[in-house]
Amino acid sequence: MHISEGILSAPILISGGLVSTLGTMIGLRHLDYERLMTTALLASTFFVASLVHVPLGPGSMHLLLGGLLGLILGWAAFPAILIALLLQALFFQYGGLLVLGVNTMNIAGPAVLCGLLFRPWLGQGHRRQALAGFLAGFLALLLASLLHAATLWLSDPGFQQAATLLIIAHLPVMVIEGGITLFIVRFLLRVQPEILGLKP
Repeated sequence: MHISEGILSAPILISGGLVSTLGTMIGLRHLDYERLMTTALLASTFFVASLVHVPLGPGSMHLLLGGLLGLILGWAAFPAILIALLLQALFFQYGGLLVLGVNTMNIAGPAVLCGLLFRPWLGQGHRRQALAGFLAGFLALLLASLLHAATLWLSDPGFQQAATLLIIAHLPVMVIEGGITLFIVRFLLRVQPEILGLKP
């Protein structure tokens, strides 16, 4: 899901940088000391999960776990994902520094949105909780793929075929990510519901 350097136009790079800066500022305001370790742990999980990737055109295909980060961290998913992407760019040349803002926006934006939409469902019945986990994982990756494709297409319409291929190729990954998020959410609800903001 990382977009490589030298592909996107300047207006897209600037817009992505501004959105990610705003999201990170809001996320840091929502990040209190008690949740600092949880945020660091989830940033590390995202870092490791997205290292296992398959190159695909001007991007790559891999798990994101954005829905999980959104459900647990809310707005704090922005700084967590930003730090993980920055370290990947510095250590492994995944993505890059110039596209860091766009990559962060494409991944963290859907994560936060799914967290806001589905977190209230976690306090409801078992069926709603399971649905919240699956939909958060599935839709976070779907929306990230759509944003990724849109930024490519808006930079150069010649990327339309690659952008379409990216979305289609991620469809099975979306189902897998939905299942993984569902499993983790159900597990946390049993053993440590306070991580999800619920009383034990």
